[in-house]
Amino acid sequence: MVNKLIRGLLTAAGIVIGYQLTVVLTDLLHITELFGIVLSGTSQIIFYIVGAVIIGLIFFILSPLLIKLGWKTTEIIEGALQTVPTSDILLGTIGLIFGLVIANLLIRPIAIIPVPWLGSIVMVLAYIVLGYLGIRIATRKSDDLGGLVNSLRKLGVKEKTFKTDSPIRPKILDTSVIIDGRIADICKTGFVEGPLVIPRFVLEELRHIADSSDTLKRNRGRRGLDILNKIQKELDIPVQIYDKDFDDVIEVDSKLLKLAQQLKGKVVTNDFNLNKVAEFQGVPVLNINELANAVKPVVLPGEEMVVQVIKDGKETGQGVAYLDDGTMIVVDGGKKHIGESIGVMVTSVLQTAAGRMIFAKPKSMMDNKAV
Repeated sequence: MVNKLIRGLLTAAGIVIGYQLTVVLTDLLHITELFGIVLSGTSQIIFYIVGAVIIGLIFFILSPLLIKLGWKTTEIIEGALQTVPTSDILLGTIGLIFGLVIANLLIRPIAIIPVPWLGSIVMVLAYIVLGYLGIRIATRKSDDLGGLVNSLRKLGVKEKTFKTDSPIRPKILDTSVIIDGRIADICKTGFVEGPLVIPRFVLEELRHIADSSDTLKRNRGRRGLDILNKIQKELDIPVQIYDKDFDDVIEVDSKLLKLAQQLKGKVVTNDFNLNKVAEFQGVPVLNINELANAVKPVVLPGEEMVVQVIKDGKETGQGVAYLDDGTMIVVDGGKKHIGESIGVMVTSVLQTAAGRMIFAKPKSMMDNKAV
């Protein structure tokens, strides 16, 4: 509906431009006289209408391309502005206004020069150059302007201000990390700085999971929606919903990576495959599983602990136990102790991409060897 309205407006604008262009070509350039055409009365009006209709049709034909180009330009500008501090946007706007005002004052004497088109050309150039200079000077001198304001407020008391070279990157959440739920606890600790960006297509995927006929999927989807409500209502961190979609991309993971590149943000996930694809494409990733592995207690070979063997392992005679944080312990010779709590001694620790594995032997075996 919006595209149809814009197409109609572009066509109307093309008709107006065509009419004005026909008048200029006829009256100022005498284009009809070059072809030996004499216009008067009704024929002149018809000539103007034909010119307006031709240009209007051209605009009507080109309008889909112009609309598509306009939306892409809007997305690029919006993505660029996401990383610009609000203070810089406000200062840039003020600088632009001052630049245009100064340009308007300077071009008044030039506008009266009796040289065709010179006044218009100089006017356009003055607006562009001085408008650009106003934006650049205002944003480059933001620290000086802030210091001036503080000096006026505090009657000369100087206060040192700091400005980071790069703003905080937005954190873009994927579906898996929302359902996982640990992101809410991490945000609560203050280790993650916002804003958190929730793409609309991720919300749609969560909604489909929550509406699934499968009970497990439905519970996972509803848990993800509850986690989002908790983050938005209980935590003091900005949450933004990104509405625009990428219609030319089908997979949600590909959309996430494209959005991260556009916003210059970081993807927060616990999906191993998405992590690897993001690294390949140069997109920064915050992996919750890697964070969990990093903060697990360090276990060194030779340490002793008491564990409960709960099942047999893959290899003959092995038993499997788990620490409180979920770390798997493979106990050599522990199969015969399934269901028992035994003392073990760590023999080695293996760090894998999926997590940390601890290999151990029952302490009784180690004591027997020592004897």
